[in-house]
Amino acid sequence: MNFQTTDLQAVGSWVGRLLRLDLSVFDEIRGESSATLGALIVVFGASLFAGLGSWLWALQSSNLRGVDGTEVFIKSLLLGSIIQTMVWFLWVYLTYQILVRAYGVRTGFADLARVMGFAFAPVALNILIAITGLAVPFGVIAFTLAVLLTNIAIQHASDAEAREAIVANISGFAAFAVIMGLFANIAEVGTFGGLAPGIFFFSLDL
Repeated sequence: MNFQTTDLQAVGSWVGRLLRLDLSVFDEIRGESSATLGALIVVFGASLFAGLGSWLWALQSSNLRGVDGTEVFIKSLLLGSIIQTMVWFLWVYLTYQILVRAYGVRTGFADLARVMGFAFAPVALNILIAITGLAVPFGVIAFTLAVLLTNIAIQHASDAEAREAIVANISGFAAFAVIMGLFANIAEVGTFGGLAPGIFFFSLDL
C-alpha cells in the first residue's frame, strides 16, 4: 500500500511540475522505470477526463434526437477512454520507429513512452467540451497543447533535433487522430459520435 501511495504521489508531483512548466521533469521521468505505470495512468486519466467532457455534453444535449446520456457514458467515457489509451501506443510506436529508423536517433521505446505519456496530460482539458458552444475550440486547444508538449518531451528523451521530433511526432499523432476519428463512427449514439472520448467523440458525418 505504501508503494502504491508513493507512486501516485510521484505521479502527482511530476504532473504538478509540468503544470508549472518545469520541463526538466522530462529528464527525470525518461530514465525512471517506475514512471512507466505513471505515464499510463496519466494517459488513461486524461482520456477519462475527455470522456467525462463528452458525457457532460450529452447530458446537456439530451433534447437532441438520438442523444442518450447513459449510452454516451458507456461508449465514450468508459470504452472510449480504454480505446484511446490503446491507440496512444500506436502514436508512440510510430514516433519511435520514425526517429530510430528514418533519422537514426538514439532513444529507447520505454523512455519515449514515459515522457510522451506525461505530455499527454493536456488532453484532460477536453472536459471543457461540456461547454457546448465552445466544444470544438477547447478540444483543439487540448490536443494542440499535448502535441506541442510531446515535441518537447521527445527532445528531452532523445538526441533528436527539433525538425526530426516534429516530423516523427506529427506523423504519430496523425495516425492516432485518424484512427480515433474512425472509432467515432463506430457504434454511434444517434448520429453524433461513437467509441471515442472528448472531441473525438463527434463523428465526421454530423
